[in-house]
Amino acid sequence: MPLIIMCGFPCSGKSRRTRELKEYFLKSTERKVIVIGDDTVGIAKNSVYADVQMEKSLRGTLRSEVERMVNKDDVVILDSMNYIKGYRYELFCLVKHAQTPQCLVYCITTPEDSSTWNTSRPPEERYTQEILDSLVMRFEPPDSRNRWDSPLFTVQKDDALPLVAISDAVFRRKAPAPNQSTQSQPLSSANFLHQLDRVTQDVLMAILNSQKTFVPGDVLTVPGATEKIELTRSLNMVELRRLRRQFISYSKMHPTEDMGQIANMFVQYLNRNMK
Repeated sequence: MPLIIMCGFPCSGKSRRTRELKEYFLKSTERKVIVIGDDTVGIAKNSVYADVQMEKSLRGTLRSEVERMVNKDDVVILDSMNYIKGYRYELFCLVKHAQTPQCLVYCITTPEDSSTWNTSRPPEERYTQEILDSLVMRFEPPDSRNRWDSPLFTVQKDDALPLVAISDAVFRRKAPAPNQSTQSQPLSSANFLHQLDRVTQDVLMAILNSQKTFVPGDVLTVPGATEKIELTRSLNMVELRRLRRQFISYSKMHPTEDMGQIANMFVQYLNRNMK
C-alpha cells in the first residue's frame, strides 16, 4: 500500500505530523502503519549529518527499509528530512516498481522557527546550530510540478493536517504505471548472470591490486572497460563488495542487451557511489 514521504527542515514538525497520520490511519483504515525514519534506525544525528559518507549510508539504509516494508497491505511513512531532490526521485522509482501510490507532506517552517524548536528539545536530541544551518542551506524544496513530488501537501506550523485529502491521495489514486526503467524484465540471455558476476569480480580485483601502489587522484584502467576508475581514496573489500552487490541487484532488474557494456556500466556506478 502507499508510501507517505515527509519532508522539511530539521525540527519542522515532521514527527508530530507523522504521529497524527499514524493515529488517523489506524482509526480510519484498520491497516498497519509502519514508520521508518532517523529515530527508528537509531543514529547519532550530529555525527551522521556532519559526514557526507555517513549521511549517504543513512539514506541508503532508509531507502532499503522502505523497499523492504512497502507491500499491498500496510501504510509506510518515511519520517526524515528527504531534502535531496534526487533522493526523492529514487523513492518515486521505488514505488513505481512496487506499483503503489505515494504522496509528499512538506512541513514548512522558517529557519528561525526550526532553530527555536531545536533549542527547546532535550540536549541529547538537539542538532548543533552548525549542523542545523548546514542542512537548511542544502535543503531542496519539493515542487508539485515534478512528478516525484506529487501529489504534494504543504503544511504550515499552525495548519491542520489535511488528513482526508492525504487519505484520498494514497487510497483512491491509482499507483503510477511501471515503465521500462522500473519494471522487472527477464534476463537478456542465459549467460547474463555469469557475465555479470565475472566482470564485476574482475573489476574489483583490479581496484584492490592497484591500491597497493595507489596515490589519491590516480585514474585506473580496468579489464573490459573504456571508462576509467577515479581513485580519490582507498577502498576496502567490505565497501567494494557492498557496491558490487548493489550493482548486481540493479542489473538483474535492468539487464542490458549489450553484455560488452557491463564493465563500463559498473565503472560508472562505482564512480558515482564511492566518493
